[in-house]
Amino acid sequence: MKQQAYNPYLPSWEYIPDGEPHVFGGRVYVYGSHDRFNAPIFCMNDYVCWSAPVDDLSDWQNEGVIFRKNQDPKNPLGLRLLFAPDVCQGPDGRYYLYYAYDFMGMMGVAVCDTPAGQYQFLGHVHYPDGTVWGRRAGDQLPFDPGVLADEDGRVWLYSGFYTPVPAVASGFRKLRNDGGVVLELEQDMVTIKTEPKLLFPKEGPGSFPNHEFFEASSIRKDGDRYIFVYSSRHNHELCYATSHRPDGGFVYGGTLVSQGDLFLDGNEDETKGTNYLGNTHGGMLHLGKDWYIFYHRQTNRHSYSRQACAEKLVRNPDGSFRQAEVTSCGLNGGPLRGVGRYEARIACNLWSRDGVGRYDGSSPKKVLKNHPYFTQRGRDREGNGNQYIANMQDGAVAGFKYFQMGEAATVSVEVGGTAEGKLLVSETTDFSEPNAVIPIHSRGDGICRASAGLQMAAGVKALYFQFSGAGAMNFIGFELK
Repeated sequence: MKQQAYNPYLPSWEYIPDGEPHVFGGRVYVYGSHDRFNAPIFCMNDYVCWSAPVDDLSDWQNEGVIFRKNQDPKNPLGLRLLFAPDVCQGPDGRYYLYYAYDFMGMMGVAVCDTPAGQYQFLGHVHYPDGTVWGRRAGDQLPFDPGVLADEDGRVWLYSGFYTPVPAVASGFRKLRNDGGVVLELEQDMVTIKTEPKLLFPKEGPGSFPNHEFFEASSIRKDGDRYIFVYSSRHNHELCYATSHRPDGGFVYGGTLVSQGDLFLDGNEDETKGTNYLGNTHGGMLHLGKDWYIFYHRQTNRHSYSRQACAEKLVRNPDGSFRQAEVTSCGLNGGPLRGVGRYEARIACNLWSRDGVGRYDGSSPKKVLKNHPYFTQRGRDREGNGNQYIANMQDGAVAGFKYFQMGEAATVSVEVGGTAEGKLLVSETTDFSEPNAVIPIHSRGDGICRASAGLQMAAGVKALYFQFSGAGAMNFIGFELK
């Protein structure tokens, strides 16, 4: 690889949630919605695409805007928001982008001759008589498309949302929200061939207990097996189910990833998560013998500035997948080097002395006012990132996984804010025997730099930084040397 790969894997100024990775022509393309930093609502920006060579997942290239909010004739003023999309290559070789505007209750399709070119509006998914899906009484709400062009030429579209939507948002149509559904499309990619069928009930018989479908439909095929990925009612996790046919028979497989490592090692207490929680959405990537799960993390103490992350999956001999641990080195192919400078923004773990909380609850900035969080200075922009961890008060911890340690003898930090105390550096979360203790004297008038000797045995290690003292410290970065 040209460089090391971190989480988030895109630049710090980019906010791409709901990322769906697909391989076309030797490159991995990620299609997601597009948050605006510090926005008051989800997905305020137009769709952009990022891509990387299949043999170097550190080398991401911005392909630019591929579809704008106002290109759909139902949204000429661009007031409705482009929620999570998906893309497939159709039987005709062209590329088809499926999208839904927030809770409008319609699903649009755009087409392009290349994976990351300028997509042009094609039409809305509709019944054979021309009635748009979502405009018929009793329709399931079209939402969060997942699309698969199968090897036999058949095209399958998955959709669904857990929460009932007010009729005013969906054009005063009373739509159903029974769970995840599937339908087959005609070869024109927009006409419904088979009626929507409920596959993943959100409750009751046929649902997956404690991991019921919520949203975020995503579909992959591995040999003769279909793998469906979705977000459960817990929101912070992506789960999967498998079947030998695309339109039924799916069996629950487990959790693939949780933003706060919930359900990993038996922990189900959200306050003891390893990071702050909210919704997540993504898909699986298969490269050679390797499998990855793409998802997003939360920042800025709200649900509207989300960032793209990914983790490598471990597959069991029976074909099932183990839950991935959230790390700082997801696409790196192994631990990060144990020497060099690292930005604090790549922390995979973050909590306060009181644990973590949810960003999708009521008044998160007020409820979590004493908690640390990822943020940036300035407005939303395309470049010049300066993301950091803000508001680390007494007992707050930022954790980074993993590093190949063995060379570094000192650790230095760059911090800001107004804080007086010390930073404990440890390879374990109990900090009973810290590997370094760094004095912190930051008076809020610029960047403060401090260092200390580091005593750590060689090996693959996590690094945890805990602030102990008075005030609120901003954590900018650290260096191992």
